[in-house]
Amino acid sequence: MKELAIISGKGGTGKTSITASFAALAGNAVLADCDVDASDLHLILKPTVRRREDFSGGSRAEIDPAACPGCGKCRELCRFDAIEGSGDAPAVFRVDPLSCEGCGVCARFCPSGAIRFAPVVNGEWYVSDTRFGPMVHARLGPGEENSGKLVSLVRKEAGRIARELGRGPVIIDGSPGIGCPVIASITGADLVLAVTEPTLSGAHDLERVALLTRHFGVETLVCVNKWDLNPDQAAAIEALASRLGLKVAGKVRYDRAVTEAQVRGEALVENGGGTAAAGEIADLWARVSLLLR
Repeated sequence: MKELAIISGKGGTGKTSITASFAALAGNAVLADCDVDASDLHLILKPTVRRREDFSGGSRAEIDPAACPGCGKCRELCRFDAIEGSGDAPAVFRVDPLSCEGCGVCARFCPSGAIRFAPVVNGEWYVSDTRFGPMVHARLGPGEENSGKLVSLVRKEAGRIARELGRGPVIIDGSPGIGCPVIASITGADLVLAVTEPTLSGAHDLERVALLTRHFGVETLVCVNKWDLNPDQAAAIEALASRLGLKVAGKVRYDRAVTEAQVRGEALVENGGGTAAAGEIADLWARVSLLLR
């Protein structure tokens, strides 16, 4: 069972659109939407949720006002200024949930044991059916942390389903950027496809992605999406990829049919997909899939 992670150094390059088309072309894949902070693959694949689970990525402190003596020890020790209130009678202290980092120091040193330190629900994850096969996806709550831990959970479950059903590859729709959720998306993957665009920021962020995947020793291919909007910059990105030791697996032109397919909730290659861009994505998948055998 092979894993393909599709990532991009920045948002808006078309990564999810290409992922959806790959899902249609693969025929026997398991899908994992690991962009847990802003997932949108479900908008195209329209999953039917079969299993729903809470995700807890950490713990948070909570003060029991009935047991709190008002000594202020918790506020004194909190390095994140998450304890609000005053020791003036009647003493009232509370934990600001947005500021609490879940370190547990206040609960550990509260002399009266008035602080509860318990797991908190940060989001949900789902196992669903789609018209292209099983899909594991998630939703992290606004402002919540531990997205990398949630990504790892999504990947682990997708791998389990692939092995159990004898399906493959696992196609991972990763997050943009180079942060924790991206690292969790590519670590241990068999192949990375970096989707970029013909802009200066696209070139800059591709270089950052290349350094990241090189660090983790993952073979990386490049797709230049919407290349015809700026052919000179697209050529510059191809030259950059060569200098970075990356192979350009394909280029996909800008096509209004992509937007029209999205409005219909479809991947571009579905229902004939008789446009030039659909053919280029099919050619891209043919080259990528050779390395997943």
